Amino acid sequence: MASGPSAADGEVTLISSDGEKFQVPKKVAVLSELVRNMVEEGTAEEVPLMDVKATVLSKVIEFCKHHVDSKLPEIEKPLRSTNMIEMVPAWDAAFVDVDQEILFELILAANYMDIKSLLDLACAKVASMIKGKSAEQIRQTFNIKNDFTPEEEAQIIEENKWCEDT
Repeated sequence: MASGPSAADGEVTLISSDGEKFQVPKKVAVLSELVRNMVEEGTAEEVPLMDVKATVLSKVIEFCKHHVDSKLPEIEKPLRSTNMIEMVPAWDAAFVDVDQEILFELILAANYMDIKSLLDLACAKVASMIKGKSAEQIRQTFNIKNDFTPEEEAQIIEENKWCEDT
């Protein structure tokens, strides 16, 4: 029986859009389906991630290292709370407790790299920021300009009364 390295052993170099290289254990890197497919298709030891900046890629790698041996539990939907600590482990709640720009970049990176658990976690964080808020409060939270006239807004509210919580 051979005692050499298995296919899961070794490292992969992930390259961010701004050219920074990250040496990552293969078993961590392949939590990304995009990376897994590139590594399995050939002998790709370097994987360019043209849509992910180094600052965000380092966060993605941190998440993958944490979850390489402990899968993130399924996040209950709809969210039962606006407090992430009540829905996910403490480490994960703290992980997505970042400014909005980083949070949205994590969502884009998780989607691009096809890391479902990270995408679910980051989207749950955004959902928790919206839960129970009025349209105006959501606009303020995310700095969204209201481009509806009062008449248009009244019409939309009227047309969608059926979906209000009772």
